[in-house]
Amino acid sequence: MVHGVSRRWGILLLVLLVGFVGNVAAEYKEGVAYQRIEPSVPTSTGDKIEVIELFWYGCPHCYDFDPYVKRWLMRKPANVEFIHIPAVFNKLWELHAQAFYTAKALGISGKIHDGLFDAMHQGGRKFPTPASLQLLFAEYGVSKDDFYKAFNSFAVKSQVKRAIQMTKRYGIDGVPALIVNGKYRVNSSGVRTYSEMLKVVDYLVGKEVAASAKK
Repeated sequence: MVHGVSRRWGILLLVLLVGFVGNVAAEYKEGVAYQRIEPSVPTSTGDKIEVIELFWYGCPHCYDFDPYVKRWLMRKPANVEFIHIPAVFNKLWELHAQAFYTAKALGISGKIHDGLFDAMHQGGRKFPTPASLQLLFAEYGVSKDDFYKAFNSFAVKSQVKRAIQMTKRYGIDGVPALIVNGKYRVNSSGVRTYSEMLKVVDYLVGKEVAASAKK
């Protein structure tokens, strides 16, 4: 949630956004393009507006959506913080979430994120065990000892536990899922394309900025 925006800056943002919001308000209706999350989930990004994508490496739609997200990140407003959270619905998804946070702990998130996606969807690899994941990490220069030290660490397991909790709190039933500022969940069934999913995100970000500017 955005706090501490100066009145002058808030008014400027409101002016810039009013045309955009006015153009899409009739199209992006609550209950169709997005749902309100009740109760809302506290954010972790301070004064910035939080945008979260929940995903699974084995999901072909998440793989296809990822290039759209990368392009959106290049143009997102400076007051928006984007966060990836691996969704967890079963033990295999939990294993892959553990790989995601292991890569973060080792400082190779970008390489493993793309590498794991490509290996599954282009290479046909499944990664059903920690040992299979360790072999992938080895391809990126991570020793077996370093992999298992991070993979089995308290910090990584705590982050996986939180991912399980957040998957439930956001009320999602599939991926990719987009959450804006802990308040709104984009309905993938209510939009036609991946690009439109991100346009709904832009609209909801605009709503949050406009609401903050009125305070």
